[in-house]
Amino acid sequence: MSEKNEEKNIPSLPKRKVGGLGRGLNALIEGSYEKKSDRVGSTGLVPHPVNSVGLIPVGHIEANPYQPRTHFDQTALQELAESIKIQGIIQPVTVRQMGTNSYQLISGERRLQASRLAGLETIPAYIRKADDQQMLEMALIENIQRENLNAIEIALSYQRLVSECNLKQEELGDRVGKNRSTVTNYLRLLKLPPDIQIGLRDNVISMGHARALVNIDSVEQQLALFHRIVDEELSVRKVEQLVRNGLTPPTKADAPSAEPAEPQVPVAELRRTERHLSDRFGSRVQVKPGPQGRGEIKIAFDSVEDMQRILHILQPA
Repeated sequence: MSEKNEEKNIPSLPKRKVGGLGRGLNALIEGSYEKKSDRVGSTGLVPHPVNSVGLIPVGHIEANPYQPRTHFDQTALQELAESIKIQGIIQPVTVRQMGTNSYQLISGERRLQASRLAGLETIPAYIRKADDQQMLEMALIENIQRENLNAIEIALSYQRLVSECNLKQEELGDRVGKNRSTVTNYLRLLKLPPDIQIGLRDNVISMGHARALVNIDSVEQQLALFHRIVDEELSVRKVEQLVRNGLTPPTKADAPSAEPAEPQVPVAELRRTERHLSDRFGSRVQVKPGPQGRGEIKIAFDSVEDMQRILHILQPA
């Protein structure tokens, strides 16, 4: 056979589409897989191998039954969807393969929901192999590693890993990269009365305040000191001192000085401001006042797309 005839018999390779800028991972991954052939027998995509990243139709991904988060702000989701329309998906979701072209989400629920709102047909995904317990572990650990989780959310995730995944505290520490004492401190927070847990969840008090309160045996005394912390804006050091001294009344040395104190923003007003800003940005916002009228505002985000969404809101009209 001549070289020319051999060349004629060489099958042509599938052409790749060239993605443009501003399309995130989709532009990099698109065209890196082939269409199903007669070998598969239907129209669609060839299943991706485990431990690979590829584009998966959003309609082929079912929800994670072990998803730790149950509430997603619809306004924030819509804003993320608008960002995805412009920037594309930058961080892939994680899924496990259930069957031929059938997947179950492990992590990335917000990105998946926002992608559906944005009208995307496919989404970049990292395919992993996992059984039900591994699914729960990965979903909880991914949830714990989010920077904007409050202490109660972390504690509840730790508790689920201990009770539902049968992990000892030492094993749990290894899984989440924390030492045993840190895990123990978080789990102890769940012993606090519901009112105090809600106060910690809503940033009315800090983790330091809560750790001091958990050392009090009486629920009544815990609640009394909790309300005093809020009303008097007690520091963590002051609360620790009160607990060590058996919650004795303030001494003369502790009494307010005769000098007029600098006016402080009421706690209730700070919390209202935080709630207003959290609703505006669809993310947790902390307002921390400082001396001489100074302070800082912190806006949390859980992904690059989320940060871009917030920056888009901050841009002047």
